[in-house]
Amino acid sequence: MYLFELFGLELDFQPLFDELRRWWALILRNLPNLLLATIVIVVGYVVTGFMKKYFNKISRRLIHDTTVAGLLSSVLTALLVLAFMFLTLSVLNLTGVVTSLLAGAGVIGLALGLAFQDPILNLFSGILLSVRSLFREGDLIEVRDYFGKVQEVTLRHTTLMTLQGQDVMIPNKIVAQEPIKNYTKLGMRRVDLSCGVSYGDDLEKVRQITIAAIKARVAYDKDRKVELFFNEFGDSSINYTLRFWLSDRKSGQADFLEAQSEAIIAIKRAYDENDIMIPFPIRTLDFGIKGGEKLSEMLPTEHPE
Repeated sequence: MYLFELFGLELDFQPLFDELRRWWALILRNLPNLLLATIVIVVGYVVTGFMKKYFNKISRRLIHDTTVAGLLSSVLTALLVLAFMFLTLSVLNLTGVVTSLLAGAGVIGLALGLAFQDPILNLFSGILLSVRSLFREGDLIEVRDYFGKVQEVTLRHTTLMTLQGQDVMIPNKIVAQEPIKNYTKLGMRRVDLSCGVSYGDDLEKVRQITIAAIKARVAYDKDRKVELFFNEFGDSSINYTLRFWLSDRKSGQADFLEAQSEAIIAIKRAYDENDIMIPFPIRTLDFGIKGGEKLSEMLPTEHPE
């Protein structure tokens, strides 16, 4: 159909009208599906809004960490939205689109997983740490070569404040994979102190005086024994290990160092009062090829002329 002529060219709008009629017929044919898809979208909107509040409530009940609970709630809500979206496309007989979307999502997910491997590992490690509750903020822990109090646990890293005042951020994948020493969780710590006495001292007397000095001058857990074990014949001393526990209310690092210092002072004072010697290192020098010869015997003898 040629409607009018412009610049000597005849414009034919018949293909346009045919395409519009085809679209209209397609709309009429699929009108029930469009109405059903609209209903699915409305129902999905209402259900998603309701379920989001439920997900928030159940996540905070299961997980005490607010950050992880919020993440879990958002993930569940997103999955529900995707479910309604795929259902809507299926109602519209767009299964090919659904298949393409799923295939594209898989490819994109694989590419993102390879590109952001470390951040993803840190994220899942942070979730694992929050769920397992290995430590809390304020706990004194040791991870790898870092020793300090936990300041913050995020989804990416764990922040420690070292005892020297430095702020250290450790990736969560390291915290999740490395051994962790938690000095706060059980609320108790033991002081192990190594020392030695001379070979000439009475070891039974040493044991008795050492334990008595700790009991008299050092704050320790009275419900646990103070123990001393001789464990080595050293080069110049018989060495032992002294062990005692701190009370439950005093298990911090400052309490540990104070108890250790007070124990050293108490032992030194008790040994001075009872004539027990902590010997200096002794070295014996041998002269000659076989050894055992005195220095005077090895020096050349001077003959008077």
